[in-house]
Amino acid sequence: MVAIGSFVGTTIEWYDFFLYGTAAALVFSPLFFPDVTPAIGLIAAFGTYAVGFLARPLGALIGGHFGDRIGRKAMLVTSLITMGVGTALIGALPTYDQIGVAAPLLLVALRLVQGFGVGAEWGGAALMSVETAPPHRRGLYGSFTQIGVSGGMLLAVGAFAIARTSLSPPEFLAWGWRIPFLVSGVLVVVGFIIRARLVEPESFAKMKEDSTLSERPLVDVVKKERRAVWLSAGMRLSQNAVYYLYTTFGIAYIARSVGEDSNIGLQSVLVASAIGLVTVPLWARLSDKWGRRPLYLFGTVTSALFIAPFFLIADTGNEFLIVLGMVVGVNLFHDAMYGPQAAFFTELFSTGVRYSGVSLGYQFGSVISGGFAPLIATSLLALNDGRPWLVVAYFLVLSAITGVCAYLAPETFRRTLGSAEQASTIPAASRT
Repeated sequence: MVAIGSFVGTTIEWYDFFLYGTAAALVFSPLFFPDVTPAIGLIAAFGTYAVGFLARPLGALIGGHFGDRIGRKAMLVTSLITMGVGTALIGALPTYDQIGVAAPLLLVALRLVQGFGVGAEWGGAALMSVETAPPHRRGLYGSFTQIGVSGGMLLAVGAFAIARTSLSPPEFLAWGWRIPFLVSGVLVVVGFIIRARLVEPESFAKMKEDSTLSERPLVDVVKKERRAVWLSAGMRLSQNAVYYLYTTFGIAYIARSVGEDSNIGLQSVLVASAIGLVTVPLWARLSDKWGRRPLYLFGTVTSALFIAPFFLIADTGNEFLIVLGMVVGVNLFHDAMYGPQAAFFTELFSTGVRYSGVSLGYQFGSVISGGFAPLIATSLLALNDGRPWLVVAYFLVLSAITGVCAYLAPETFRRTLGSAEQASTIPAASRT
């Protein structure tokens, strides 16, 4: 029940978050930045997209503190409501033609609300799944949080694809793009009902009952377990960047090759997101048998090797090859990192500071890579006259950092979760 609750709630949260990225690639430029060239408008739209990632560390800090002090459940409910309200308000937002410069300013403000909500969300959802899982299936149970991301992307891109294909281009640009955002209000009610029924993990509940919770979890995790924070943040770089390069920047890049009116970019992301519902838990289950580190390193290296071929495939304009390239890049290579990630990061930290540690590492890594990846990639593309090779170089740097961090991280899949001391007493250099 806990794993299913994490999946449903996380799906709704990421539906809200990914809606913005899809809209930034398709409609925000003409609606909120109409007085600039299309290339500059796209950069500006992705700039507001990146702003949401700046709020994620704040959400991680506050969510981590109260998640370790009050409980995982309370923060999961709070983050869900925060995200849902922010997303629904974007759907009701006036455009630049209606209220002028106030429109993009309000858009940025609501994106910050979204960022705060998702910053507080992931750590709690991951912990609820992993801390309540059987020891030999923590990877699999943790993947329910991860496939919530695939589910959210599937719903978000699917909602936009349906609206875009059901309406004429003028209708979609005038009002049709708002529908997926407004639907968020209904989904939040469903998520709230499910999350309100969750119970706290036994290990955390016992510490709370015994009054042994850390009074300053953020301070304690930085003092005692900062190495794990840095390693988890570093391991996020390649995984997060490649996902957004494919699913957000990639939509805009593919549209340039096959035509602005084509839906093949959206369709390829839809296919990869649907397949991710299977491949993410599959990679996670394999990590329960073979370990987290080998699969993470495999995903890091193969993603680095495939990024250049992906752009070459996109440049062909061949729709079948584009879908195949998206599936290979996301499901075969990216998911090898993403499937084990929730369990891997959770196992790096001790119970008393786990929400804070997991949230900090995950969200700070998100800011450095994923949040700015579409913006940086779009800028590098413009700087290099539309050729993607600077984008490839940028990603290779991130991949190198992730590879080093994954190599230095301890293997964790046989660790015992429970007491506050267990994670920190295992030598950091352990490889077994």
